[in-house]
Amino acid sequence: MVGKSTSLLVTALICLPILAPTVAADWGTDTWLSSVIAEERLDIGDEFGCQGFEGVETTDEQWVIEACREYLEDQTNASRWGKSPISFGIDSEVIDEVIGDTLIKSGFQIVGDMVEEAPEGLSIAIRNGASLEKGVADRNLIESAEEDSLVSIHWRARIGDLRVREDKDVISWIEEQPVWFTTWGEWHLHRASGISTSASVDGSTITIESTSQQIGSDAWQVPGTVMVEFEPSVVDVTDSEGLSMPLLTGTERNLAIGWRIVDGGVIVTQNPNSSVYVELEDATNQIETTPLSTFNDLNYSVTIVGHHTTNLFRWTQDFSGTELVFTWLIERPINDEVGWKLPLLAMIMLIAVPISIVYLLRTDQFSASNIQEHRPKVLRFLLPHESFGKLSS
Repeated sequence: MVGKSTSLLVTALICLPILAPTVAADWGTDTWLSSVIAEERLDIGDEFGCQGFEGVETTDEQWVIEACREYLEDQTNASRWGKSPISFGIDSEVIDEVIGDTLIKSGFQIVGDMVEEAPEGLSIAIRNGASLEKGVADRNLIESAEEDSLVSIHWRARIGDLRVREDKDVISWIEEQPVWFTTWGEWHLHRASGISTSASVDGSTITIESTSQQIGSDAWQVPGTVMVEFEPSVVDVTDSEGLSMPLLTGTERNLAIGWRIVDGGVIVTQNPNSSVYVELEDATNQIETTPLSTFNDLNYSVTIVGHHTTNLFRWTQDFSGTELVFTWLIERPINDEVGWKLPLLAMIMLIAVPISIVYLLRTDQFSASNIQEHRPKVLRFLLPHESFGKLSS
């Protein structure tokens, strides 16, 4: 009986951690967002957007929209053009009015990348370039992109404990293409800045003016690009301070301020709320201005979208030295805080299990010796003929 009771005790101790209630999780912080890695990615031209909190459905728990924005702002700037994030990744095909209103109030302007329908005031970035994952990447899909479109390619470095392998051949091929490497937010606001740019001519001087479409101190100041067509030759292109604008070669694939000559005119990329002056050899009465969707008049634009980015180091470690530009959708990670309960249970197990086993062994030994000691003695009575035999001998 004692042995059975002790066995039950040991079994209960072993099962205790399994039967114990789960300790509530807390939210962690990806410290890589405030490290030199994040600074380097911003210098390259990357963007940091939001995707909520790990394990929480944004469509059910809308508080994560504002909370994710605050979390990201505490760690890093969203872009080299502005501090606050404007892109949000959400796992839903339809954004209803309630969620849309929450996103807009939190400063977000772009949603993606499987979204098909969203309220007015939100732009949709769709996944149309497959993935960088090996065996899934589709070079033909990227190559067939429409002119001036944004190709958005999916990337996720880890799914649980599984590491995802990238397709190095497709990456090398993309890096060789004459395309603009950009992000969701940069592409969107570059177009807006281009549309808000106008040009006028006075004799031999063309004035190109860009007005800002954004309001607020945290607004992204993204340059816009226009093509201005005219007949005379160009003497010089200067900014509002009279300094010569940088001359572009046409091979640049990252957004930059500058200008270059093209057939029939010039292409100019300038900051919002700025003026650029084009001096011509001769006076002209006629010019034509066209905003360009793609920087440097390249074929189309490409961004790699890093989904569910809970650890910036792991998500970026395969792309050091690459020219590719990423839109990182940041997700605040779960921090499994075990507190004091599980260590206490472990300590109890370490102490109790050996003691119980020793106690069980000693109890069994004591029981065995006790049984031997108290075993009833068997008295053997000699039969008459056996007694006579013994006496004779």
